[in-house]
Amino acid sequence: MDELRLRRVESILTEEIASLIVRGGLKDPRISKLISVSGVSVSKDGAYAKVRVSGFVEDSELASAVAALNHAAGFIQRHVAAHVKSRNTPKLTFLADTSQRDGFDITRKIRDALEE
Repeated sequence: MDELRLRRVESILTEEIASLIVRGGLKDPRISKLISVSGVSVSKDGAYAKVRVSGFVEDSELASAVAALNHAAGFIQRHVAAHVKSRNTPKLTFLADTSQRDGFDITRKIRDALEE
């Protein structure tokens, strides 16, 4: 698959999965509406996709939400396949992404060090 098509598939997956979470299309109580899709990486052949999710929740809540999303991956994949005109839909794997929170922590530490 060429790079342009991979980026387009990643963008579509990000939008569809994020909208499914925000609209409450997943009935699992472990998945909070505060969880967001921070990025999607599709393999070169388009068969697999790693979906990174983050949110301003505790680490245990994020881990629980990732487990719930991995459990519902088949349902989410069917939802995406129904809304996207594509021959193949990638197999989804969800991963916790704490980079946003880590960035805020580093910024806070730098600001505190400069104030001292």
